[in-house]
Amino acid sequence: MIELSPKDLEQLDSKGISKEKVANQIQTFKEGIPFVQLSQAAVVGNGILRFSEKEQLDLLQYFEDNRKELELLKFVPASGAASRMFKAMFNFLDSYDPSKEKLSDYIERTGDTDAKKFTEHLSDFPFYELIMSRIGDKASNKDEEAYLFVKEMLSEEGLNYGFYPKGLLPFHKYEKSTATPFEEHLKEAALYAKTKGKANLHFTVSEQHDEMFVKEEAMVGPKVSKKTDTNFDVSYSNQKPSTDTIAVDMENQPFKNSDGSILFRPGGHGALIENLNDQDADIIFIKNIDNVVIDKNLETVSNSKKMLAGVLKKVQDKAFAYAKLLEGDVSIEKADEIKSFLEKDLNVRMPNNYDDLSVGEQKALIKDRINRPIRICGMVKNEGEPGGGPFWVKDSGGNISLQIIESAQIDMDNNDQAAILQNATHFNPVDLVCGVRNHKGGKFNLLDYVDPKQGFITGKTKEGKELKALELPGLWNGAMAFWNTIFVEVPLVTFNPVKTVNDLLKPTHQV
Repeated sequence: MIELSPKDLEQLDSKGISKEKVANQIQTFKEGIPFVQLSQAAVVGNGILRFSEKEQLDLLQYFEDNRKELELLKFVPASGAASRMFKAMFNFLDSYDPSKEKLSDYIERTGDTDAKKFTEHLSDFPFYELIMSRIGDKASNKDEEAYLFVKEMLSEEGLNYGFYPKGLLPFHKYEKSTATPFEEHLKEAALYAKTKGKANLHFTVSEQHDEMFVKEEAMVGPKVSKKTDTNFDVSYSNQKPSTDTIAVDMENQPFKNSDGSILFRPGGHGALIENLNDQDADIIFIKNIDNVVIDKNLETVSNSKKMLAGVLKKVQDKAFAYAKLLEGDVSIEKADEIKSFLEKDLNVRMPNNYDDLSVGEQKALIKDRINRPIRICGMVKNEGEPGGGPFWVKDSGGNISLQIIESAQIDMDNNDQAAILQNATHFNPVDLVCGVRNHKGGKFNLLDYVDPKQGFITGKTKEGKELKALELPGLWNGAMAFWNTIFVEVPLVTFNPVKTVNDLLKPTHQV
């Protein structure tokens, strides 16, 4: 065990982190996290379902027919700050001085294509009029105007957008108003996450932004409520301090801050499995805060979500009926039928030694496999976006399962593994519909289905010293590794992330 001083233990206690958890994390640093072992890419016909238009309508209708009896919730990870979104523009502010050179000369000298695109399309941004009204006629020429525009957008004395959470920035410009992602998520929820006139939403936000979200809700909530005839029940939570992970030095000893305290760092979006675990509903829709659409695409996106919910409800109804049967004695024939359902409908792969097991062991295995949370994951055709994709993965015990894997988890020096990655046809847009209750209506403890071996170790520096940081298994990656998983192809229009400010210029964000 590591040696921890009374002061260290006090620090752990204040964060709600056990000594065992710290010891396990340090052990992880020592052992390292192995690359995942890809078996093959999941493609349409082998791991990804593609439905005809009629099948999609039938599934959508199945959800609609059952909707009244269901408790629905929309869960939105929204703690991302916009600083990364404006990285290139912060760089532009630091590098360009309009009193010393022309903007065109600066762009030619630096090859700053981000600044070129941004400054050429100022009037297409949803915050154009607001910023122009604030800088007035302070600029003596167009180059200075572009510089002052960016300064007003980012500086603390100005709008300070770099500090904002992504969810509260103006994303879309309509005729008479602009809309933030928060507002767009309310509009969406009214279409597919509403029962009996009420839609429940839960946003995970950074503590520093708590008040800003409450203020936005008070401002836009009543407007959207009136327009959509929906009562919104919105709740919020922060990432728990207990999900922070310890940082270590290059000898795998706890990294100490200059004041002698241990350095802990946020565990990444995988920490949100705890926040999700605190929620309870029949169906939980999960979607990232920056993936929103303009009004004209709302119906298509909503129908896609309802279709996925139909897939979940249909497969869940069957799984629940079988799970109920397994409470009592089932014949060998019935057990085989349930095994076939697990393999065909829920993509469960039995261990290689399944046929060698006794009848009792086989039934126990089937019972274990059917009593798990279920996730339906939308997949879009890969258009070259970075991020996770759908794969069949083999674990250290030789068991094969469907997983969403990030490229950082793959050994790119292994030609076979790199070739499997190249064969991937689809991409994960973080479009999930989750069933977290069992056949008796009780909620699964989602923390029981996390694969801790799917985290990430990264190199960082603090105060000039090197350190190693640990990111928890991602929310839709290792944090859901032992769920039953179904991948379904969804339309590209459902995926519109805004990673940089220039993404707001894409047609899907222009009204």
